[in-house]
Amino acid sequence: MTELAWKKSTRSNAGGDCVEVANPSRAVLVRDSKDQAGPALSFTADTWTGFVKGINIGQFDLR
Repeated sequence: MTELAWKKSTRSNAGGDCVEVANPSRAVLVRDSKDQAGPALSFTADTWTGFVKGINIGQFDLR
């Protein structure tokens, strides 16, 4: 997975508590930025888009 273009949010904190995302062809990969050699989760583009939309409308906000 070293050839992938991993991206971290511009809102990431300096402490490193972040995830990184890569988007090769038809999947979206997510990994822990502190463990770049570790496992990555894979999602379909539609699933990832739905997740991001949910974040934007506050679906996952803690009450």
